[in-house]
Amino acid sequence: MTVEVSLPYDKEYVTQFSQGLNEPEWMKNLRLRALDKSESLQMPKPDKTNVSKWNFSDFKHDVNGDKIQSLGDLPREIQNFLDQDKEQQNLVIQRNHTVAYGSLDPKLKELGVIFTDMSTALREHADLVQQYYMTEAVHVDEHRLTALHAALMNGGVFLYVPKNVEIEEPLQAIFWQEDPEASLINHVLVVAEENSSVTYVENYISHNKEEKTSANNITEVFAKAGSKIDFGAVDNFDVGTTVYTNRRGVADRDATIEWALGQMNEGDTISENITHLVGDNSVSNAKTVAIGRGEQKQNFTANITHFGKGSEGYILQHGVMKDKSSGIFNGIGKIEHGATKSNAEQESRVLMLSKDARGDANPILLIDEDDVTAGHAASVGRVDPIQLYYLMSRGISKVEAERLVIHGFLAPVVNQLPVKAVKEQLTKVIERKVY
Repeated sequence: MTVEVSLPYDKEYVTQFSQGLNEPEWMKNLRLRALDKSESLQMPKPDKTNVSKWNFSDFKHDVNGDKIQSLGDLPREIQNFLDQDKEQQNLVIQRNHTVAYGSLDPKLKELGVIFTDMSTALREHADLVQQYYMTEAVHVDEHRLTALHAALMNGGVFLYVPKNVEIEEPLQAIFWQEDPEASLINHVLVVAEENSSVTYVENYISHNKEEKTSANNITEVFAKAGSKIDFGAVDNFDVGTTVYTNRRGVADRDATIEWALGQMNEGDTISENITHLVGDNSVSNAKTVAIGRGEQKQNFTANITHFGKGSEGYILQHGVMKDKSSGIFNGIGKIEHGATKSNAEQESRVLMLSKDARGDANPILLIDEDDVTAGHAASVGRVDPIQLYYLMSRGISKVEAERLVIHGFLAPVVNQLPVKAVKEQLTKVIERKVY
């Protein structure tokens, strides 16, 4: 069945929007082609999740946000994501669809590092962006939401690290949906050239409990030969935002992509995290934690596909469901023919804290080669009564014992986030959502 998604945005609007941003001709043409395709493409069909009544069409598309002169002008809730001890912040803050603040260490600029909003990148680095933008990792015509994203993209960042440049300090982006009806249609593009390394962390935040909107965000990560990318994220959209998030990675020979994703959205969510290990000896670790509550419906897919020989892929998904929420966790390890000596491992575990909560862990191994190793583990259940008994026998209350078990359950991903302030905020969000 095709789900109808009517939009108040036509070719004339898209053309004027692109021209108003002074985008290159190729970008305007890509937008128009994508808008055409969106009319005939079907919506995505995540496993065991019906999105036919989800809101992906009712939103404000172009909403400005005021710039800030200093980080001290930010609300406390935004400042809490920042490491206040650092004098130099490698940081982009997007307020609605406008860059409110941007800063990059001059030493990194001298090395050729680019870290800027997507609109600026399209004006100042158009040829470089064009090489990667929806050409290899994500394609415009995958389904209706990818096409609508390409047509209506209104934010995001571009991070480029030249060959042999190793960046020690994390770079951070904060995407702040201040207007409760603004839709974030962000495109994040991260490129690490040969033998380089970088850590990037992003935060999504909104407070729209009554107003309805949507988010349609796509990330493309490219790790060239011998490079390493650490990608951390905390998604924390409020209940009024319906979320589609698609994060893709491509790792070349001897490259590594590490994912640490905290899925803390309050609204209905589809999340894809897919990595292609195309080079020999490439590696990816994909770690996700998620919490569901209320009547929230969420569908998470982690997929690592092996093309290169000796490639290694590890998927770890831990979810906590309470009230009447439901969460589907799909873990897919695929080893293509020719990817000898590769290893695909995955673990998906779901804790259910309420009798009406539902969790589903689906481990999938697709192996087209003989000389490989692969394994999976999956479990869905309540908090282990033996663990609770052990803690309570030490004088800890049942509530506190359950709290400790849950934090321990989610710790393998929470501890991977490289920015202390972000890690602390994720911990607070977990506390708020579970108790």
